[in-house]
Amino acid sequence: MSTIIVLVLMFLIFYFLLIRPQQKQQKRIKEMHANLQKGDRIVTIGGIHGTIDAIDENKLIVDVDGNIKLTFDRNAVRETVNE
Repeated sequence: MSTIIVLVLMFLIFYFLLIRPQQKQQKRIKEMHANLQKGDRIVTIGGIHGTIDAIDENKLIVDVDGNIKLTFDRNAVRETVNE
């Protein structure tokens, strides 16, 4: 009986320390990707900073330096920059 309690306790510890925080982070990233809009300042996974110039269902065009525009997959956005 004590073995079962120890196993359940270990599962609960793993759930609250590893699984649940990862699920929250994935949900937050998914919401951020869904709320991207033209004009948002972003940072890509590769570290490129820019402003969204155009946005499609799966792609976005990022204005990097005023006249340089790069196309990225929507999932390549790491974060939005709030200034």
